[in-house]
Amino acid sequence: MRGVFAGPLRALGVRLLAPPPPAGDRLADGYLAELDRLSAEHGPLLVGGVSFGAHLSAEWAVRNPGRCTGLLAALPAWNGPAGRAPASLAARLSADLVAENGVDGALAKSSDGVPEWLSAELGRAWRRHGDGLAASLRTAASHPAPSLEDLKGLDVPVGIGTCVDDPIHPAEVARAWADALPCAEVGESTLTALGADRESLGRATVLAWLRAR
Repeated sequence: MRGVFAGPLRALGVRLLAPPPPAGDRLADGYLAELDRLSAEHGPLLVGGVSFGAHLSAEWAVRNPGRCTGLLAALPAWNGPAGRAPASLAARLSADLVAENGVDGALAKSSDGVPEWLSAELGRAWRRHGDGLAASLRTAASHPAPSLEDLKGLDVPVGIGTCVDDPIHPAEVARAWADALPCAEVGESTLTALGADRESLGRATVLAWLRAR
């Protein structure tokens, strides 16, 4: 979150709050509760996230229209139930790898043949979850995203960021979200750009949000 969004938001004078992931199977409910807490403390929020974080932010925004001023959704992976969405299948396979091999063993297998930057991101992110990683991955794989019908009722400016060469987070999903939302724009980048500069995805998402406003 900080790597993607801190710089682009700082340029707009927006303070970034990035709470650590709740442990294990509390990943979804814990983050939604944390957004409730932050809203009670700070007032209406501009919420956002990457991948599963985008799903949870959108879910919270749909539930709390009076407490949300906008949404930054980077790399949404599906809408409604996960079904056989590529990101859900990848998370389930990763959970099995972790359960069978431990975090370090799973990272060694998951990093084989992937770009160095992605391997580094996986290592940093996965180790933060500790012993609850497998449960966190299974929660992310099975938790429904907002349906397109849900998104139709979210009347706040929404910026959606997508990498057009990302098969795990298809650009078609980002465009479907934008078509359903009353006030949304899509910003495009690539995985190549993301590998060189994490903020490239944040800039695409934030610029889309500015256009939506």
